[in-house]
Amino acid sequence: MNFKQFYLGCLAHASYYIGSENEAAIVDPQRDVQQYLDEAQANGQTIKYIIETHSHADFVSGHVELAAKTGAQIVYGQRAETAFPTLKVADGDRLSVGSVELKFMETPGHTPESITIVATDSNDADSPAKMFTGDTLFCGDVGRPDLIGSKGFTSEQMGGMLYDSLREKILKYPEETEVYPAHGAGSLCGKSLSSETWSTLGAQKATNYALKPMSKDEFIKIVASDQPQVPAYFPKSAERNLAGPASIEDLPKPKELSSDEVSNFDGIVLDVRTAAEFGAGHVPNAINIGLSGKFATWAGTFIPVGTPLAIAANTNEQVDEAFMRLARVGLETVSGFVLMSEYDGDVNSIEQTAVTDLRTETDSQFVDVRQPGEYGAGHAHGAINLPLNTLAKNIDKLDPTKPTFVICQSGYRSSLATSLLENAGFKSVCNVAGGTSAWIAADLPTDEEQLSCSA
Repeated sequence: MNFKQFYLGCLAHASYYIGSENEAAIVDPQRDVQQYLDEAQANGQTIKYIIETHSHADFVSGHVELAAKTGAQIVYGQRAETAFPTLKVADGDRLSVGSVELKFMETPGHTPESITIVATDSNDADSPAKMFTGDTLFCGDVGRPDLIGSKGFTSEQMGGMLYDSLREKILKYPEETEVYPAHGAGSLCGKSLSSETWSTLGAQKATNYALKPMSKDEFIKIVASDQPQVPAYFPKSAERNLAGPASIEDLPKPKELSSDEVSNFDGIVLDVRTAAEFGAGHVPNAINIGLSGKFATWAGTFIPVGTPLAIAANTNEQVDEAFMRLARVGLETVSGFVLMSEYDGDVNSIEQTAVTDLRTETDSQFVDVRQPGEYGAGHAHGAINLPLNTLAKNIDKLDPTKPTFVICQSGYRSSLATSLLENAGFKSVCNVAGGTSAWIAADLPTDEEQLSCSA
């Protein structure tokens, strides 16, 4: 078997290549598909199947484009309501890729149409089976059951389905079975995913909280609680994947804008540079989401699908990268860009203050924008918690006339937060460089008690 995992760190997304003899299958492809074509060519194989474990919500898939380029069949679970030619599979169905047999199980719970694939190679019978679990079973977690309330199921109903899928189907396999999920740590499709990108069923039985012995009611309660907020782009991406996304090659490319055009842009100017570069000088009203972090996820969280976008960057390469990564989450309306070395319009700046220079006077505000769990594990003394993903709806808990210092773990999320606060009219906003990591490294006072202002 030719086997390869492709891991996309920006979206914490894993896709897979399974090849045997002169055939191959792709599981859960990302939107830009060239790497799969290259892999097939390198192995002298033809892609026969493109398998989606479910209708992904956190990214737009490349299944339709890949099928058009290869002639491969797109495979979904039988409950999927697709608008393009699809091979639907049900419990016990089998497909072959060379000497590899792919057995399908319907494993609803994260979505109704979720499937799990078990791959075995008749030419290598002694090797453990490979199980592709999509968003049903992760390393350290299971898929969240609360994403599809509009589809006629409650999170409790989906949680019950997930319990049955895990215990009646997936966990029946031998402990040495290798588990290959669709996501790792950082994905919003679960709440406590491990940094591991694959595991074994035995290891997951021993360490995964959701696989511990418990009743169905207990399971439903625990997996439905404390889930992160669902970004607005999730349901739109899921719908796009079922309708059939356009090829990236067919999306209009952005044109270079003049300084006046950027300054008067009717939409959002998205500055993709580092926090320090953004702080030193940026287009007024721009927001900062750096390419170095979870760029696509945060962009999808804060930018409504369909919003006109202009990219502010240092290089054309950064513009191209931002364009691609935005398209992966369904943000396809980048109409222009500006290279900041050529921009000569008005600029705003945001101070970047080292933790050792930070002085939070009595008339200032000190805001930690990390998630509550991160905050509770240890935060800078005096900082209150307003998580970034809920900052907009809680902004009235802050006084825009007071100096406001913003901190996260590294300075990345807090830079986005400072740009949002600046655009909301806050008079004095400062980003804490290095974040809580730098604060702790400097041995500054740290608390664990809750000072939360979050909803």
